[in-house]
Amino acid sequence: MFPNSDSVALTPARHAARALLLLGASGLGALTLSAPASAQTAAPKPAATSAATTQAASAVAIEISAAIKGQIVSCPSSLKLSPRAVCLYTQTGAASLRPLIAGKLSGRAVGTWKTTGKASTLLVRERANGPLGAFVLLSALNDKESLVVVDAAQAKAAPAAGKPTTPAGVIKGQPYVLGRDLAGVVNVTSQGGGSYRLTTEDGSVLTATVGRKSAQTASGTVELPLAPATDGTNLIFPLDGLRSLGCTVTPAGKSLTVACGADSIGLKPIVF
Repeated sequence: MFPNSDSVALTPARHAARALLLLGASGLGALTLSAPASAQTAAPKPAATSAATTQAASAVAIEISAAIKGQIVSCPSSLKLSPRAVCLYTQTGAASLRPLIAGKLSGRAVGTWKTTGKASTLLVRERANGPLGAFVLLSALNDKESLVVVDAAQAKAAPAAGKPTTPAGVIKGQPYVLGRDLAGVVNVTSQGGGSYRLTTEDGSVLTATVGRKSAQTASGTVELPLAPATDGTNLIFPLDGLRSLGCTVTPAGKSLTVACGADSIGLKPIVF
């Protein structure tokens, strides 16, 4: 992919520059490794990357190398980079490189440069609107010299979804149904103030209120086995309370069949 830096003949001036480079890189490594976890400018930790992601990083390195006319050098071990990382030394200041590199990667850069001290980082997608492919780390060695690092990056896995919180008023371990899941047998209408009107095709009507066991029917007040609840959007109704509407509930494998008059549906109750 890239020639080995050891094979590049360096003039005495280049040897001095390389020594300066490694010295600066060591300082950058210390900055990177000691930065707080919340800092967005620290070089991403190396992770197992796919072949596609590694190829994307290589392509970015080629583009940047051509744009900045950088010289490939050995990457400092203190940066903890992947074996395929590419480090470029250039006699151009970081202030000039940032807009140059960002312009070259226009359309694929994620946001803008994030800078802390003398180090700046930029995340790059494999393609426009594609997955994360590489990161570019830019270190200012002095006003006229810089180290540019390109390595594969991997987007962090989304955190595991936490266990949903139990809505207020719900009794754990008891079966409930969502009002929207009753479509086809029971029509649920919010009347505001935590009050809901439940009606069936045969004309049965039940008015229930969140947090109250007592409910109203055409023939009077009935007591529900559990008080209805809500998650802020849906009515959470006790499964056994459907009997107050004249509905029947029968097991059907891993689900239940709810029948109200001639209409029936299959559903799975919710147990918090």
